[in-house]
Order: sequence, then C-alpha cells, then structure tokens
Amino acid sequence: MRKILSIIGGVVGALILLLLLYKVWADKNYFSDYDPTLPFNVQISETAVIEDTDEFFGIERSRRFVKVLFTMTSRPNETMPVLLTLPVDRQGKLPVIVFLHGIGQSKRFLEEICTPFNEAGFAMACFDQSMQGARKIKGGYWAQASGFRKRPWKTVNDTRRLIDYLQTHPEIDPERIYLVGASYGAITGSVATARDKRIRAADLVVGGANISTMLDAPLIKESVGNSVLHWLGKTLVTFIMKPADPKRHVAQTAGTPVLMQNGSTDQLVTPAAGEELFRALGSPKDIRWYPCDHPGLGPKSEAEVIVRILDEGLNWLLEQDKPFRVQESSGTAEGQAAA
Repeated sequence: MRKILSIIGGVVGALILLLLLYKVWADKNYFSDYDPTLPFNVQISETAVIEDTDEFFGIERSRRFVKVLFTMTSRPNETMPVLLTLPVDRQGKLPVIVFLHGIGQSKRFLEEICTPFNEAGFAMACFDQSMQGARKIKGGYWAQASGFRKRPWKTVNDTRRLIDYLQTHPEIDPERIYLVGASYGAITGSVATARDKRIRAADLVVGGANISTMLDAPLIKESVGNSVLHWLGKTLVTFIMKPADPKRHVAQTAGTPVLMQNGSTDQLVTPAAGEELFRALGSPKDIRWYPCDHPGLGPKSEAEVIVRILDEGLNWLLEQDKPFRVQESSGTAEGQAAA
C-alpha cells in the first residue's frame, strides 16, 4: 500500500510540476499571438448616417455621425466585428480614437458617446472584445474560465490589429492614433499603450492595476459574501491572471502621454486600484479625480459628472492633437494666400 501511495504521490507531484512549468511558459508568451502580416479580409456589412437623439445615462443628447460596420481578421481563423464612426462633415485625413469598451459592454456603446468626438474631427473605432457582443463564448464553466484568461491578451492584440488596419484606411491619418479605454477597456488599454508606440496618447477612464487590489473592491467583496471564499478566489484569480496585470507592463508607456480619469467614490475600480495604475505608469502622466462612483453603478444624479469626464477627456485629446491641427491650419492659410 505504501508503495502504491508513493507512486500516486509521485505522479501527482509530477503533474503539478508540469502544470507549473506550463504556466510559466504560457505567462511568458501571453501576448505572443499578434501577427501584423495577416491579411485584413475586411467585409463591410452596413454604412449609414445617424442623425437623431438618444439617452446617455438618463440625459438626452443628439447623435450625428456616419456609422460603418465591418469585420476583419484578428488572427488565423478568427474575425472581429468593428464599428467605425466618422464625422458627417469631413475633409482630409482624420485622427482616430480606438475606443475599448467596458467588461459587460459591446462595440455598440460607442454610438452613445461618439458624437462629440466626431464633431470635433475625430474618427472613432471600437471592436467587440472576446466574450462580448458578437463574440460571446458558448460552453460551460471551463470554456468561460478559459475565455476569461484569454480575454486580456486578445483585447490588447486585437487593438494592435485594428491599428494595423486603420493606418491603411484612406480617410485616416496613420500618424494620429489615440486610445480611450473605459473601465476594463482602460485596464487593458493601458497595456496596449505600453506595447504599441503607434498610440500617440491615451485617456484611461476609471482604470486600475494590481489584480489583488482590484479584487478587494467593495462590490466584489459584497457579491462573494464569504470572506474565506473571497480570499481563496482572489488568490486563485491573481495567480491565473498574473501576466495580464497592467502593473507588470505600463512602465513602458514612458514617452506616451497618458491621462487617467477616476471616480473618488468608485466601488468597483477603487481609488486604491487607480493609484496603483498611476504609480506604475511611465511619464508623462496625469490623474484627475471626479466625485462619482463607477459609471453606470452610481445614482442618476452623477450623469452630469460622467458627461464632464468625457468632455474633459475630449479636450485633453484635442490638446494632444493640436500640433497637427496647427500645421493643417497653417497649410490652408498658405494655400489661400498663394491663390
């Protein structure tokens, strides 16, 4: 019996060692599937001009933009659906903002926020992240758990693939690529900004870092209930998702301007998590605090603060894009003078 138990123990130990070695390898190669040489295979499914009104966190606002829906290849045998919005009145090549949506949203959220950005002369593009919109994963617990582990690297690499395509688009200026990320989109967007220097500047809205700190958020603790289960779950998730933690990557944003916009009473991405991300970021960087909970989770009275966050983020992006706009204005003035 002892011999059998010894053999079983040895086999179990060897399996655990193999799993740990596999995780070390998988973590090291976590973002390795990005391939800029793949053909885009763009298929446009819809083009329309949108001019109407819609509610944004309870506030009625006008919408005015050109909407283009298409799919493109993100990796072999996988496509991603993309929503591109353009100014109705436009001329010349446009700066573009890649927008990364929150964890429970889809690319359609872009239609709620894009009008002020489009009216200011930006194009905007957003794709359905893995597990959301048209890319929902079928299957049980293990399929969902695997998808959760993959989602950060897919989001980062899909961002880079979208940039690859946008730089070839006839209406886009390939030198004026910006990023706006919201919540989960800000968390993954910080890593995309670190890994891709084509992003000229990034606005990270209610983002954070340090997975252990993020999982200590009051809303997460309340949803689990049991403190022991919370500790076990936090330990396991922190271990599994270690290579996705922005804290490990975002020092590489150095040289790329980053603005963080966070809620001072956020119960999901807490101020502590926001401060973790801000400390880890390279310079130049700035953080602004707003008197609100996580967008969509707080009272309706905070809607005006959320609009203010977006407006101030837009103004900051306009400042980042200002050198190009000055050049365009100078070129136009010189051309008119010559005529």
